[in-house]
Amino acid sequence: LFPGHTTNFRFTCDLFHPNIYQDGRVCISILHAPGDDPTGYESSSERWSPVQSIEKILLSVVSMLAEPNDESPANVNAAKMWREDRQQFERIADNLVRKTLCLPQSES
Repeated sequence: LFPGHTTNFRFTCDLFHPNIYQDGRVCISILHAPGDDPTGYESSSERWSPVQSIEKILLSVVSMLAEPNDESPANVNAAKMWREDRQQFERIADNLVRKTLCLPQSES
């Protein structure tokens, strides 16, 4: 399979993020099947190809976590909150991470 075919990337913990589906699957261009994007949002050069490395995929995921793309969301609610109420977004995201790590929930 990999690197001849695109791979899936999924978080096994709960995350609240515009580019992560509720089941943990990551939505980034580099993981999308090769070819033209039917929505016209992505160029074919951004999509999967066999020359992509694990390092490049991981770098793309880290970049996506740091700078969400709210224009093409996997989680519409998270994207809307990211745009309209960043403080509430960060509170929810923080509490989910704390829950995963068995840390006390944030009160603020």
